[in-house]
Amino acid sequence: MPIELRHDPGAKRRRLRALLARPELLVMPGGFSPVYASAAERAGFESFFVAGSQMSGFLMGVPDTGIIGLRDIVDHARHVASATSIPILLDADTGFGNAVNVHYAVQEIVRSGVAALQLEDQEAPKKSGTGGGRRCIPLDEAVGKIRAACAARDAIDPDFVVCARCDSIGAEGWTMEETVARCVAYAKGGGADLVWLNAVQTRAQLEEVCAKTNAPVLCNWWSEVEPPPTFEEYARLGVKVALFPTFVSSAGLQGAWELLNDFKARGEAAITDWRQRSRQGKWGAADYRGLTGHPAVRQLELDFLPQSAQRDYASNRAKR
Repeated sequence: MPIELRHDPGAKRRRLRALLARPELLVMPGGFSPVYASAAERAGFESFFVAGSQMSGFLMGVPDTGIIGLRDIVDHARHVASATSIPILLDADTGFGNAVNVHYAVQEIVRSGVAALQLEDQEAPKKSGTGGGRRCIPLDEAVGKIRAACAARDAIDPDFVVCARCDSIGAEGWTMEETVARCVAYAKGGGADLVWLNAVQTRAQLEEVCAKTNAPVLCNWWSEVEPPPTFEEYARLGVKVALFPTFVSSAGLQGAWELLNDFKARGEAAITDWRQRSRQGKWGAADYRGLTGHPAVRQLELDFLPQSAQRDYASNRAKR
């Protein structure tokens, strides 16, 4: 997409709706950083997910238990949305309270420039979406929160996408019958544009929810029972969005952990070897300066600074 769309939230929201309406599966990676979102765009992905667990962990160093707040995610979402041309789906946890809180939270998030948000149906304080201890609020309360989200959205930009997340699989006392009923109600009664079936364990669960829910279905696979489906299987089962919510930031953490330990053991030779491996890899070294907009700074200087204020980059450029 053209770079101008970084600053056109409406165009990105319409683009997301078009992606949800097409017959093909949408594969969505996730993490937390504007740089990772930009890297995903450059790698050819059409959208990106900003995960609450990753914002909690990487921005604040705390677990995914509802500690991060509305102001934290809105400010960070603005940075991610402004750095990319692809639509961003933002994790808004439980909406930071009841339907009243959801109303104000949604309007703040719409103004941040992202294309979509997801609201989950957990009790507060929430737990990790793939961990133990989850409890869901009553169905009628969850539907009311989704309706409040859609009404708040409609007052500002009806193209903004509202995703309702069903966290009942694996929650305390869960049943598949209740899970299906929740997904159906979130689309039909709540008016959600997209329904997220969280922590899916079997293909049968996916197939049933997709067949009965009157909205596109997003899922993240979380199973020790069956191996994950292929992209082709997801599409055949009826899934519209296959979400991989955390692997981008997890991969960055693992890479940093390995290099830190190698550096502690071997000193600067570890960094030299790492740089060489990066350059010689199939996709080359990540272009950090390009992903963070350094070329645009140079162009702005050339366009608007007087000659006396121009900098001499050629004589002191670091060679790395």
